Amino acid sequence: MVKKSTVFIGKGMRVATRLRGGGSALPGLTVEKIDKDFLKKALGKLPRGVVVISGTNGKTTTAKIVTELLESQGLNVFTNSTGSNFKRGVISALISEMDMSGKLTADIAVLELDEAHALHFIKEVKPRYSLLLNVMRDQLDRFGEIDNTADLLRQIAEATTGTVVLNREDPRIVRINDNLDQEVHFFGYDQSVASMFPSDDDLYGKAEKPTYYTAGTILKSAKDQTAIFKVGAKEYEVNLQLNGIYNIYNAAGAICLVRAICGEKLDEEKLFKRLSTVTAAFGRGEMLSVNGQPLQLILVKNPVSFRLGLKSFSKRDVAIMIVINDQYADGRDMSWLWDVDFSSLAPRVDVVSGSRAYDMALRLQYDEVQASEVEPDLKLALDNFAKVDGPKQIFCTYTAMLQLRKLLNKYAEVELVL
Repeated sequence: MVKKSTVFIGKGMRVATRLRGGGSALPGLTVEKIDKDFLKKALGKLPRGVVVISGTNGKTTTAKIVTELLESQGLNVFTNSTGSNFKRGVISALISEMDMSGKLTADIAVLELDEAHALHFIKEVKPRYSLLLNVMRDQLDRFGEIDNTADLLRQIAEATTGTVVLNREDPRIVRINDNLDQEVHFFGYDQSVASMFPSDDDLYGKAEKPTYYTAGTILKSAKDQTAIFKVGAKEYEVNLQLNGIYNIYNAAGAICLVRAICGEKLDEEKLFKRLSTVTAAFGRGEMLSVNGQPLQLILVKNPVSFRLGLKSFSKRDVAIMIVINDQYADGRDMSWLWDVDFSSLAPRVDVVSGSRAYDMALRLQYDEVQASEVEPDLKLALDNFAKVDGPKQIFCTYTAMLQLRKLLNKYAEVELVL
């Protein structure tokens, strides 16, 4: 049982960090030092267990979709909604949701976890369900080659006590099924939409056809924000609030997972009604209003996510800003920018900023895209960009997105990520 004193200290630390404008790590680190079994005590007795969602891309939005779909089925869900996906972030989120006696009112926990840090989590808490999304060339300076990332995800699957949900279209994810004792469900897409999902291997001419398993949930078609999902023998057409083809495909994975959790008690009518109202997580196509004009934040992490971002979001009559940082959470090696085709942005982008602003501006030049302004100071760059008339889009790396959200509070009501 969680000690009241631990919760009291954790809540106090959280208030202090919020007042200082800090992040979510310190309360979690503090609580973990006080009580090394805190996670096990807090999550070990949830009636419906723990769900772990991991993969290179899409964790935050997928966890949000899963959470809302489970809520549509009457379940009370705990989740690390701000996207702090290390163990300490989960602890901080728990402290926030617990009452002063240490009680957590939840039926099930839905947690997005960083591929590597998930291994620390599963040593303490075994997930009942896991959803593994994809393996892409992302932050190789942190995790090494992509086969190593796939092995990290395999260990999550092997630690799962119930059902594992896998992306049928990713060969490295599919191979996790080999010699796996757990019950496995697959989600996938119809081959008629396959061209919408270029992979790293396609880029390098080394595309591998995965072993093709029957998938219980299929994305059959997607045009603009209308999608058709095939679930079992039935098809459902849904008008979505989600932006971006990758978010729509992640919804297929979320549906597959929720079906596995709810089983025969699943109310599909309620599920798809709720799906039509779900919006993307912060920074994942999130729409804000700045000076009376729409501004969209689009997170980019690697060649695939940047290419899909450029493809998924209309750039016609839209002012463009690109912010590239190279902090640890972004990955230090920015050479992946050379694997992205930026010619669709021609003839120019309005502003380029971030710690690697000049690298980004140089990369654009090679695709004959002119950067009208190159300003490494993000505050100055955003102030100038906000003055540009008309709709706006900002493509940004992870730490840049966090910085932008704080700065955007000057112009709009933005939920801060702590």
